[in-house]
Amino acid sequence: GGTVTTSGNYKIHTFNSSSNLVVTGAGDMEYLVIAGGGGGGNGGGGAGGYVTGTITMTTGTKTITVGAGGSGSGSRYTGSQGGASSIGSDVTTVGGGAGGSYYSPGIGYAGGSGGGAGGGYFGATGASGGSGTTGQGNNGGSSGGVNGMSGGGGGKSSAGTSSGFGQGGSGLASSISGSSVTRGGGGGAGSVTATPQNNGGSGGGGRGGSDYYGVASAAGTANTGGGGGGNAGKNGGSRVVIFRYIYQ
Repeated sequence: GGTVTTSGNYKIHTFNSSSNLVVTGAGDMEYLVIAGGGGGGNGGGGAGGYVTGTITMTTGTKTITVGAGGSGSGSRYTGSQGGASSIGSDVTTVGGGAGGSYYSPGIGYAGGSGGGAGGGYFGATGASGGSGTTGQGNNGGSSGGVNGMSGGGGGKSSAGTSSGFGQGGSGLASSISGSSVTRGGGGGAGSVTATPQNNGGSGGGGRGGSDYYGVASAAGTANTGGGGGGNAGKNGGSRVVIFRYIYQ
């Protein structure tokens, strides 16, 4: 199942879409499971839940579910949560939390990593970021003052930062695919007037945009579970499930 490659003594199965893993010989497999990143609102979307470990497989067929990235709002309204990824009923990750709206209440939403608060006028100032899921990610950042100062989405390794043009939380590097790749970064916060910067979290988090400076927001990177950038909220990054095991 999936795309099969080798690296040294390992055989690697990479799933970028839902399918089956057919196990013909029982044994231990290492795994990496990342859910879809949350869609951006005015705040950055949270990264998809990210878990690693080792599972003892028996012979038979395992259903591998690979959740989609959440839709960005395309505006300053709230985005959508990313889709869950799973290995049968054994391992499940939670989709990234949506970035919050520019308008009240402006809160970020919970997920694998939480979405950043929207921030802005109409009572959204000081809104809280969404909560991350224990063991899968971190919280989104809260909003700052007026002028659309929102929070960054949480990432696997760190929370999104708060106030102003918040930074998306950092992802985490893994070498399960044969080389080191960082995934699970939070989406950068959007802002109406703050000076733009490349504020997506490392590991696929999309950059937040700024209306005043004419800087476009960016989607989370494909197959990383990165959160979508805020302002004109962009889509969360697609997700991935990877296995590897010693075959020689």
